[in-house]
Amino acid sequence: MSNTIPANFLKAHRRKSGLTQREVAAILGCADSGIISRYERSRHLPPLLVALAFEALFRAPVSKLFAGVYEGINQSVEQKLGSLRQDLQGRSGKGSGFALTERSLLWLKERQSAELSHN
Repeated sequence: MSNTIPANFLKAHRRKSGLTQREVAAILGCADSGIISRYERSRHLPPLLVALAFEALFRAPVSKLFAGVYEGINQSVEQKLGSLRQDLQGRSGKGSGFALTERSLLWLKERQSAELSHN
């Protein structure tokens, strides 16, 4: 059994709603219902405005509708933040950008604390 999160849950939400791909396409203003199929099968990612329209339609956050995509992006961002933190700590107390570096480090610390208290 795989622990992989599906790239998206569009099809599940659409089926739960009882809507057809054609009906969803009409609601979202898509000219072709085939694009809904391609979104559902993760052949294409929708542009931001369409993703937000899915959120409005299904009353589910984009990060939940596209959970697998979000998880991959989240992991990448967290890795890059770790690298940034190390870089900033190496620069801490040095040079003319001291205040900005300290502010960034404080933000990273607050972000981490908020995440820990949220979980």
